[in-house]
Amino acid sequence: MIRGSIGKVIPKQAQFTEPLTLESGEVLPEFTVAYETYGTLDKDASNAILVCHALTGDAHAAGYHEGDEKPGWWEMVIGPGKAFDTDQYFIICSNVLGGCKGTTGPSSLHPDTGKPYGRSFPIFTISDMVRVQHHLLNYLGISRLFAVAGGSMGGMQALQWSVTYPDLVSRVIVIASTAYSTPQQIAFNEVGRSAILSDPDWMKGEYYDRTPPVHGLSLARMIGHITYLSDESMHHKFGRYLQGKNELGFDFSTDFQVESYLHHQGDQFVKRFDANSYLYITKAVDYFDLTVNQSLADAFRDVQAQFLIVSISSDWLYPPYLSQEIVSALTSLNIDVDYCEIRSNYGHDAFLLESGQMNYLLGRFLSHLTIQDLMITNVPTVSESVTIKGAAALMIAESVNHLPIVAADGRLCGIVTSWDISRSVAQEYRSLEDIMSREVITASPGELVSDAVKRMEQHHISALPVLDEERRVVGLITAERLSRLVSRCR
Repeated sequence: MIRGSIGKVIPKQAQFTEPLTLESGEVLPEFTVAYETYGTLDKDASNAILVCHALTGDAHAAGYHEGDEKPGWWEMVIGPGKAFDTDQYFIICSNVLGGCKGTTGPSSLHPDTGKPYGRSFPIFTISDMVRVQHHLLNYLGISRLFAVAGGSMGGMQALQWSVTYPDLVSRVIVIASTAYSTPQQIAFNEVGRSAILSDPDWMKGEYYDRTPPVHGLSLARMIGHITYLSDESMHHKFGRYLQGKNELGFDFSTDFQVESYLHHQGDQFVKRFDANSYLYITKAVDYFDLTVNQSLADAFRDVQAQFLIVSISSDWLYPPYLSQEIVSALTSLNIDVDYCEIRSNYGHDAFLLESGQMNYLLGRFLSHLTIQDLMITNVPTVSESVTIKGAAALMIAESVNHLPIVAADGRLCGIVTSWDISRSVAQEYRSLEDIMSREVITASPGELVSDAVKRMEQHHISALPVLDEERRVVGLITAERLSRLVSRCR
């Protein structure tokens, strides 16, 4: 059930004084990242979800800023009881590198000159955006993401995360996106950039103390906005209805409602976005190409995450076949992937509008937790030859209540608990052999958490060693770690 909003939120910024070397080889001397967070981070930082915004989005994904009447751009899926449930998860959204909503970009002041970068800002890529996000996560004390999600350009970032940091993310959600920019997509971006570059007020990017190139930027937005809609949605919304008149003007004034709508979109856009940021970010989108030797399978060879790929039936900017190519590449590598094509007439923008379908799909995917999502790794173990005193000392040093006992090859032999250690003192046992349990209930990394929870309850135990296919210990799952998520998994 979808409940309510998270209410008022406060924008935040993180300052990084170290230089950042970009994919182009250029260096940013320092940078700032604007971000927002929703929900509470677990003490072990295991419930973090990074939400990545689209081309003209920003860090304000949900809730309300002071004095605002309009919520964040993905309010429909972020909040208590929604797909990105802030009672369960810690949601982070940051403005991308090159943006104009608080993160360092062309309109930011260069630290050496005190003037806006303008065209001197270095060219960057989607990969650079993701590396900046990684810096932010380190700043927040998050070493691994439960999930990363995004639509459109946000989906590109999510895919890039799976490739650049394959061991740092458990789930990847990609909506209405692609693994590479097609010639048609590049063409639309180039027309939008040309509209800006041809505006006399652009002044080669040095317009910050003058009138900005609003006409060119407005036209770029109008062009882009056409690609976000579908033919059917435009028929339904506008038809051939006239705007503010009863008959055709037979001149070059605005006759149709669709014309008025596009002009309105352009006029509103120039109030919140920087023309240079539009140039740079669209170029980053054009450069995006994950293929290796023209192969997507080669690009995804090292990924470790589970994927949800969602396309939109009426999306002609990022049509379903591009999502299906991603699914095919992942499937060829036996990577866990779910695919769904949303039936919608809204076109590319459906991921921002189809509240019911999006909450259902995202919520279902996130709720299918597996043991590897939550297990404790780097678990301390002991050999059978260790004394009871040695086992007790290790438990104290590592602050654990369970110690798997392993053979020389790492395979599980048994388990000993703090209760067993206490019992050995009371009954004067001297050997680990006397107190260890050899018949151990275990779990596997890929099984559902809900199945493990049932097994723990059935046998009245508080932890399960997690074993790989050769019965080597790869982790431990405890009742304490499951406590916040058990009700969601049932």
